[in-house]
Amino acid sequence: MRILYQNRNILRGQLKQSPETVYALAFGAHPDDVELSCGATLLKIRSEGQTVAVCDLTRGEMGTLGTPETRKKEAETAAQLMGYQSRTTLDLGDSKLFYTEENLAEIIKVIRQFRPHVVFANSPDERHPDHIKASRLVTEACYYAGLQQLATTLNGNAQEPHRPKHLLYYIQFKHLEPDFIVDVSETFEASRKGVLAFSSQFYKSGMTESPETMINRPEFLTGLEARARSFGEQIGVHYGEGFKLSRILGLTSFTKTF
Repeated sequence: MRILYQNRNILRGQLKQSPETVYALAFGAHPDDVELSCGATLLKIRSEGQTVAVCDLTRGEMGTLGTPETRKKEAETAAQLMGYQSRTTLDLGDSKLFYTEENLAEIIKVIRQFRPHVVFANSPDERHPDHIKASRLVTEACYYAGLQQLATTLNGNAQEPHRPKHLLYYIQFKHLEPDFIVDVSETFEASRKGVLAFSSQFYKSGMTESPETMINRPEFLTGLEARARSFGEQIGVHYGEGFKLSRILGLTSFTKTF
């Protein structure tokens, strides 16, 4: 399995089925995608007693700011601050995140390794081409990971099929209309620590020589908070994070949902 590096922060008393199984697995095309888009929701899941893992599909090596080494350290710091059970970094190629059988297989192996109930992924409608490519790869990997006849191995051992129950797309740059909004009023402020761990990517007071990017403008972090406040306003709370569904949501119990 082409894993560049993997860190684990095991949470006692919250492991189910195996030391690696998690409730939620969040994929990002680049380090920081997850924290910027659904970090507060991941913290909410943790606060409800469930485990979370993250998988970055690339090292973010083509980013204008920072280096792969810097971004690796930042990702490790964010994982510790956010309390992830594990953070895996695949080396599928920043700006080369193409749809190939090899790349698809790497993601299938991660899904079968962690066996999540729910997967979070980049939206298929996004500004960055890598985000769009990552969305397709993860979407198809979630399906193919459940096929009995598709064989994969990890560390020389055959993996069992596993198809996540839910695939959810988080909202990033584009102002998409969410299918549902999560109340993250209690976890939003704490999630900012995970975002700010990627300090090489954001504006710093006195910054004059660095080239401007979409996310290192002074207004960017303010805009993130404004979006969370806007989503929160729509459901009558302080902060919210919005998500798109990958398919029609079926209810097995009306009264436990509403």
